[in-house]
Amino acid sequence: MGRTFRGDSQNKVDSKGRVSIPAHFRRVIEAGDPNWNGQNPPELVIVYGDHRRKCLECFTVVETDKLDHQIRALPSGSKEKKILQYIYHSKSRTTSIDDTGRLVLPAPAREKAQITSEALFIGAGDTFQIWNPEIYEAEELQRAREWIDDLPEDFDPLSFLSENRAG
Repeated sequence: MGRTFRGDSQNKVDSKGRVSIPAHFRRVIEAGDPNWNGQNPPELVIVYGDHRRKCLECFTVVETDKLDHQIRALPSGSKEKKILQYIYHSKSRTTSIDDTGRLVLPAPAREKAQITSEALFIGAGDTFQIWNPEIYEAEELQRAREWIDDLPEDFDPLSFLSENRAG
């Protein structure tokens, strides 16, 4: 089992769109890049294709390869395959982390997510998201809190995994 993106971190974005990636996220990106050897910069993929989502979703090379394999397996010409190709192939960028731990957020991605001076990194297991902190607070965080508030007080969130949990 590979490393996982966990936690959150808010970092400044400079005028060129450069932002520092949290160190613990960099370790996951490095582990998820089979070509990374400590000499060359580790790569990742930034996806910004779903116009309804107000964040950027970032994948390691390994996770991108898994996703690409699943997309390739869909029937040629199918609506599902075309949608996934649009979102994950044409509206994404492969990028790398520089030697200071920063990446450049492409202008179309920054514009889509309305990221200007600050970026909020949110761990999501196999991927991580980059948000405008104000949008995250107003929309995504509020939605998550509402979902949790709808649960009974004594509800164990791990029960969602009951079928998959070992003994």
